Amino acid sequence: MKSPKKRAEATGEPVLVRLQADMAKKIDDFRRQQDDLPGRPEAIRRLVEIGLEKKAK
Repeated sequence: MKSPKKRAEATGEPVLVRLQADMAKKIDDFRRQQDDLPGRPEAIRRLVEIGLEKKAK
């Protein structure tokens, strides 16, 4: 049984982003590789974090 998804302690700022179909597919492919199968918004947050960490190095 999957554990319930945890919500952030604080509400963040909403951001609307339009994705072309090929980018949405890449994000969905990334989601499916994760053990907990995050929703698309969570997958995008994770990918942004990965990109920011990589850029900071």
